[in-house]
Amino acid sequence: MIINFWGNLKELLRPPFRGQQRVAYELTRQASVKDIIEALGVPHTEVGRLVVAGREISFAAPGADDDTLDVYPLSPPVDVTTPTLLRPEPLPGITFAVDMNVGKLATLLRMAGFDTLYRNDISDPDLVAVAVREKRILLSKDTDLLKRKGVAFGYLVREIHPEKQLAEIVHLFGIREQFKPLSRCLRCNALLLPVEKRQILDRLEPLTQKYYQLFQRCPCCDRIYWPGTHRDTMLLMLTRCGT
Repeated sequence: MIINFWGNLKELLRPPFRGQQRVAYELTRQASVKDIIEALGVPHTEVGRLVVAGREISFAAPGADDDTLDVYPLSPPVDVTTPTLLRPEPLPGITFAVDMNVGKLATLLRMAGFDTLYRNDISDPDLVAVAVREKRILLSKDTDLLKRKGVAFGYLVREIHPEKQLAEIVHLFGIREQFKPLSRCLRCNALLLPVEKRQILDRLEPLTQKYYQLFQRCPCCDRIYWPGTHRDTMLLMLTRCGT
C-alpha cells in the first residue's frame, strides 16, 4: 500500500518515515485506514480528507495492498458544525477541552470568550471522556491523547508560545468573528455577571473605588473584574491573534 501524506502531516510520521511524503506500508493484517495512519504516527484528528483513486473514503474503510491513499491535512477554516465524511456527527458549536501541556492556551481562549474546559488535575481518560460527552474540541501536544477512541474533533497544537497558539487555533477554525472578549472568568470559565459597585465596595482598593464604576463578578469563584489598565493590554493581544 502506498500512502501519500500531504502538507504538514509528514512531519508527524514516526521515525524512520518522518519528513517523507510517500510511504510504502506493508499490510500484515486487515486494518482500517484510520488504524494504518495512526500506526505511522499521525493522529486521525489531523486528517481533513482521505482519497483513494479519486474517491473520498471514511476512516473505517479497509486498507488494501494495491491502494494508493492520499492523506490530506485539515484545511482552514475548519467548520466543526457541518457534517463531513470523516466526521458525520458535527458539533453544536465551538467549545474546547485543553490538555495540561497547553494550559496557558486555555486562559487565552477564555479571555477571547470561548467556553474552555481546563483542569490541571484531570487524567487523560477523564479529559477525553468529558470532551466526548460535552462535544468539545480537544487541544493538546500529545499525539497519543488525540489518537484515543471516541475523539472525533481535536487538534495537535504546533506552536510553543501561548499567544501564537491562540492565533493558530483562531486561524484553523476561523473563529475570529466569534470573539466575546473578557466575558468569562479566566479561572473558572464561567460567564461573568454584572454587579453593582455598592455591593462589592468593601472588597475594592481605594484607588479602584475612586476611578472605576463598572464591575463584573464570577458566579462560581466570586472573583471581581473591572476595566483596569490590564484590559487594554489583553484586548490588544486578542486583536493581534485574530489578524
